[in-house]
Amino acid sequence: MIQARKQTRIPSVWTKEELDALIGAIDRGNPKGKRDYAIILLACVLGLRVRDIKHLTFDCFHWEEKKLIFTQSKTKERVILPIPTEVGWAVIDYLRYGRPKVDSPVIFVRHLAPFLPFAEEDHLHQLIRDHMRVAHLPTLKHHRGMHSLRHTAASRLLEQDTPLSVISDILGHADTDSTAVYLKVDIKKLKECGLDTPEVDVHA
Repeated sequence: MIQARKQTRIPSVWTKEELDALIGAIDRGNPKGKRDYAIILLACVLGLRVRDIKHLTFDCFHWEEKKLIFTQSKTKERVILPIPTEVGWAVIDYLRYGRPKVDSPVIFVRHLAPFLPFAEEDHLHQLIRDHMRVAHLPTLKHHRGMHSLRHTAASRLLEQDTPLSVISDILGHADTDSTAVYLKVDIKKLKECGLDTPEVDVHA
């Protein structure tokens, strides 16, 4: 079996309609829903990797400065991100009214006793699939996991004409080459790169 090179693969992204349906299907009236809503926003708005979301602690949130500061698990680089209002209130709502009373520095924990942090091998795929079913979104048509929400965050930033260097900083990429792969899902900009091809006279 031949594996495609990473840079030749097209990232899987959510359409606005799909993402709205997913978020709208989350029951934020219960503790688990508050947790899932905050986790999904961290992925699709800030583009955090699932591993980094699972490792977030209380010390990562600098509320007075409205900044999220953490060390990426993959790159070991320190990242400083602004906390968008919607994301901030989602996390606060979970901490105040959803998170179990457990003695752990980790923000997001399981909602089944003994309320431990998520395991390292847990990619939170089930979390996504459960809400997709409620939203009546197909779970097998495309790859729709937590990482695809990160792809979606990057593609939306591109749509807003955010420079690749800025997106690289937000996603924690070492260089813009890793970020450039998201250009493949920006159809509007790809059309702008189209070349004028001369007509060919097949009868010549």
